[in-house]
Amino acid sequence: MIDDSPWNRYRSVPLVYRIAVGFVLGGIFGFIVGKPAAALEPLGTLFLRLLKMLVVPLIVFTLLSGVKQLTPTKLGRIGGSVVGLYLATTAIAGFLGLVVANILNPGTGVQFTGGKAQSASPPSLGEVFLNIVPTNPVAAFGNGDVLSIVFFTLVFGLGLAIARDSTESEHVRDGIKTFFEIVDGIVEGLFTVVWGVMEYGVVGVFALLATSMATHGLGAIESLAMLVAAVALGTLLQISITYLGLITMLGLGQHPIKFLRGAKDAMVTAFSIRSSTGTLPVTMQNAEDDLKIDESLYGFSLPLGATINMDGAAIRQAITAVFAANLFGVHLGLGDQVTLLVTVVLVSIGTAGVPGAGLIMLTVVLQSVSLPLTVVGFVAGVDPILGRIATMNNVTGDLAVATLAAKWNNAIDFSTGVWTDDETAGETGLAISD
Repeated sequence: MIDDSPWNRYRSVPLVYRIAVGFVLGGIFGFIVGKPAAALEPLGTLFLRLLKMLVVPLIVFTLLSGVKQLTPTKLGRIGGSVVGLYLATTAIAGFLGLVVANILNPGTGVQFTGGKAQSASPPSLGEVFLNIVPTNPVAAFGNGDVLSIVFFTLVFGLGLAIARDSTESEHVRDGIKTFFEIVDGIVEGLFTVVWGVMEYGVVGVFALLATSMATHGLGAIESLAMLVAAVALGTLLQISITYLGLITMLGLGQHPIKFLRGAKDAMVTAFSIRSSTGTLPVTMQNAEDDLKIDESLYGFSLPLGATINMDGAAIRQAITAVFAANLFGVHLGLGDQVTLLVTVVLVSIGTAGVPGAGLIMLTVVLQSVSLPLTVVGFVAGVDPILGRIATMNNVTGDLAVATLAAKWNNAIDFSTGVWTDDETAGETGLAISD
């Protein structure tokens, strides 16, 4: 007998659509009710805290579960392809951002007033790479330093895998195998928790949008509409040309709609919460359940991508820098724009995948071409919507790179998931919620 209870009817609707409805209704509710809607903020904050709670455990245990299948040679091959793709897509993103900015010229003929920006010093390339290695792994875990956590966990897991395959002690070998089996069980448990958090996410996203609309309203967004439109167009071009065209159609030989079906949950979640690392639990589940990428690859590439692959940030920073130049009547020559592009790519690597980090890193980009930092005060008014657009781009790029790297390393199954010819495949939202 089929259970036709209201709860089951509710859950029969794909989770991604329920979250999208919560997003829209939350915005409408906040706009109509106004400031009293800000009382819902704790419900939204709870959703963000639940996601952040899962980030470090997921990184550690999925990496350990994936690395058990890797040899140093295979890791070097996978790591090289993943990092190379991340750098390439970020460079393309920055270039597309500059093209859009030069065509639309946001900020021309517009005057703003605003506050002062917080200044930051640009990190050197050497600092970026040295900071990957933690001097104190315990402190890295405590501070949530994702890239350092990835490095330490990867080295530790690879050491266990090598010891398992090279030791002559059966006791040691069995102990390591048992450890990895326990890790696999923990991963399954974590994904069950992800399911529960995402079910609550419908309420959380509603509260987040209601609070955002009640706090900021439409005025700040309307005053900088051209900047928002330019970033949105740059993102659309990056997704269409780079991820769907170059990677999905040419690199994978697959239809773009199939990839979008597999990435939609992560894209909606990223747009809702403005955090690449916060979206990581959903991104990993899309990779495994929908895109059918092997854990040995996505367990490495996605945590890394959530930290260093900031294509959306590259687009946003490039366009905002041109916006600032137009705002203050400064002409950016070819040399300035080349400097801007290089800075955007390097800075995006060090941009934290959390809400608000883009504003701080924008000061670095503006300093590179000697532009006034006061523009950051203007941009802060529309930071919520710019951050959502950029973050959605970031996680889409993470999944696109992981998919192509998986094909290159024979770590993906194109005979199932969203890659089948069944039009309904992948339309059930998160598979774990079925």
